[in-house]
Amino acid sequence: MIALYGWIALGGALGSVARFALAGWVAREWGEHFPWGTLLVNVAGCFVIGFFSALTAPTGRAPVAATGRHFFMTGVLGGFTTFSSFSLQTLELARAGAWLRAGGNVAGSVGLCLVAVWLGHLAGAACNARSAVSS
Repeated sequence: MIALYGWIALGGALGSVARFALAGWVAREWGEHFPWGTLLVNVAGCFVIGFFSALTAPTGRAPVAATGRHFFMTGVLGGFTTFSSFSLQTLELARAGAWLRAGGNVAGSVGLCLVAVWLGHLAGAACNARSAVSS
């Protein structure tokens, strides 16, 4: 079990570096007026996790052991974009006919994450303002 965590950590490091490099390259090439790099990373990660999960499943064309799947899907793609995991889980709910839960996952994740990022921004801005007053 400890070895699995090591593989996931290594994959996460690789995915995070890949995300940083790709998003940075896109921002330099296309500008920063829209988060094209983040959008590209999220869409690419979603495509890759869907493709890889189907291809490497026990019934897929190229089955991969659980450790390899965790390394790539949880580690690499988890570091690259957690949007890929969210999208795969939503697809699995939809494929199981759990449309209400799939829709709830989309609405809840997007809505709650937007509220959370807004609240986090407010909290950070408040800390910045407090720090500026005390210095």
